[in-house]
Amino acid sequence: MSLKQMIQRQQELLNAAKTAGRELTAEEQEEFDSLQRQIETELAAGGKEGGNPEPPAGGDSQSIRAAERSRIREIETMCSHFGMDAREFVDGGHSVERAREEVMKRLMEKRKPIPQGGRADVTADAADKFRAAAGDALVMRAGIEVTSPAEGARELMGMSLRDMAIESLTAEGQTGLNRRSSEEIYSLVSRQFFNPTAAFPAILDNAINKAYVEGHKKVAVTFDRWTKKGSLKDFKTADNYYLAGPAGEFLEVPEGGELKADVPGDAKRPTRRLKTYGRQFTLTRQAFINDDIDLVTRIPARYAASARKTINKQCCQIMVNNPAIYDGTPLFSAAHGNLVLTGTGITQASMQIMIMALQTQKDEFGEAIIVRPAKILVPVGYAFDMYTMFYSPTISTSDNTQAVNPLYRYREQIEIIEEPTFNALCGGFGKVMPWFLLGAADDTDFIEVDYLNGQEIPTIRRMETPGTLGFVWDIYLDWGISVMDFRGAIKNPGTVISSPLA
Repeated sequence: MSLKQMIQRQQELLNAAKTAGRELTAEEQEEFDSLQRQIETELAAGGKEGGNPEPPAGGDSQSIRAAERSRIREIETMCSHFGMDAREFVDGGHSVERAREEVMKRLMEKRKPIPQGGRADVTADAADKFRAAAGDALVMRAGIEVTSPAEGARELMGMSLRDMAIESLTAEGQTGLNRRSSEEIYSLVSRQFFNPTAAFPAILDNAINKAYVEGHKKVAVTFDRWTKKGSLKDFKTADNYYLAGPAGEFLEVPEGGELKADVPGDAKRPTRRLKTYGRQFTLTRQAFINDDIDLVTRIPARYAASARKTINKQCCQIMVNNPAIYDGTPLFSAAHGNLVLTGTGITQASMQIMIMALQTQKDEFGEAIIVRPAKILVPVGYAFDMYTMFYSPTISTSDNTQAVNPLYRYREQIEIIEEPTFNALCGGFGKVMPWFLLGAADDTDFIEVDYLNGQEIPTIRRMETPGTLGFVWDIYLDWGISVMDFRGAIKNPGTVISSPLA
């Protein structure tokens, strides 16, 4: 490995740690130190073998000129390897050895290793600062709030996509760009699209990433309030999910008698598997020329929000469509003991029936389980009656007197969740709509949403699409939805909900 390659490898180690926001690992630190020792040895050896020849004492002018040319050539070659200006050392009359010592000193200062147990101290240069500020400026210009915008971002909010492209290209050495048309500027930046170090594509990436994270975070969905979050490490079917059986009851041991052995059983649970979902979007040539920043801010945010909405809809479809689950029986059925046979609206009697049905379920081994009612999941139109039923201390009786409301004690225990997706799936107002009582997540399983390695924010990447007139990005997310146990919910088929405008 050459001297230049060794120093480049050191920089790669530092950059990797900086990007990941971590310190060097023990292996990386050992490699860094080993490279440092080799660099010092190489430079020292170079000083002995390739030092500038001293002008021979009393030598002629030709020998002196040859020695000077050799000194200049060696200094310039050495400095060019490390991106340094050789004029300072040449004009200052430095010997090759002295110049080498100074180069080594500056390299050591620039590429300080990360202290063991410390953190990387890497200072962003002007180009990095501009990219961060420009990306945040695009996001804020689109009306998306940025918690801690980069320094200078607000001052750049007035810049168009063309202005940012010109600024980026100018920083990379191109001149006379202000006199060029937007079409020409687009042509120049499009050539940089597949260059990972180019500034303008990096600005777009930064803006898109922040926009879609904000979109993912702020979308109004309910599924994560009534399902469990899980994680799978790959796309294989996870079919080894077993539940240990209950310990046997303690038996009386007569005097002098023997303890009887207990052999717990187990039961296989449902399989789980991930699938990949995604879309692709493009910043077109026309959008760049028209300065349409929505395509790098609001559109990615909508796609990220769409990922969560898709998961939400799939969970609601399971509740409404009532598919057959792991045992071959529909999720909500008389066989599972989790279906009210005659649908009703929100009444005290129906609520009491559902609570008792939930609390009298038995586990896979026929043992009684204690499931506390925790959530009521309803379409829009039921919640008003729900709040009235749970938050009224008293109720009216048949003889027009007041009595204690037996459901009042559940007001702090049960969360009421209103989900408009049910209305859409059932056909809207004027149609029969079901509602559900769910048990506490600590007491029983129900629906689980798994993500690849727990990653629930979509991944976005620039996509190489030859022949496409624009910048292309892929956005995708891996998830899987499984019914883990039918005992986690009770369904009431419901009744017709009238339109509030009827």
